[in-house]
Amino acid sequence: MKNTLALIGWILLCFAAAAAGAGFTTGDWYILLNKPSWSPPGWVFGPVWTLLYTMMAIAAWRVWKLGGFTQQRRPLTMFLVQLALNAIWTPLFFGLRQLGLAFVDIIVLWFAILATIIMFRRVSPVAAWLLVPYLLWVAFASVLNGVLWWMN
Repeated sequence: MKNTLALIGWILLCFAAAAAGAGFTTGDWYILLNKPSWSPPGWVFGPVWTLLYTMMAIAAWRVWKLGGFTQQRRPLTMFLVQLALNAIWTPLFFGLRQLGLAFVDIIVLWFAILATIIMFRRVSPVAAWLLVPYLLWVAFASVLNGVLWWMN
C-alpha cells in the first residue's frame, strides 16, 4: 500500500509541474511567431508530455523505493531540481514571452536531466532509461526554442 501511495504521489508531483504552466495559453502570440517548417503541430505536445511526465514519475518512484529520501537524497533532489526547471519553462516562454530566458532555462534543464539520469543509473538502470525519452524530447525542444528565439 505504501508503494502504491508513493507512486501516486510521484505522479501527482510530476503533473503539478505541468499544471504550473496550465494557466498560460498560447493564443495568437504563439500562432503568429515565425516557426521552422519542422515545428510539430500543437496537438502533439499534450500526448507527448503526458507520457513523459508519467515515465518521469515511475522513474523517481523506482529510485524512491530503494531507500526513500534517506538513502536516495542526492538523486531524488536532482530529480526535484530538474522538475522545478521544467515547471518554470512554460511561464517564462508563454507567460512572460521571454524566449531568451526560456532558452537558458531549457538548456540548464537538459543538463539537469542528464545529471539525474547519471545519478538514477547508479541506483536503478531502469529508472535511468525511463528518463532517456525525456532527455531526447528536451534536446529537440531546446533546438526549437533556440530557433524560435533567433527567428523572432
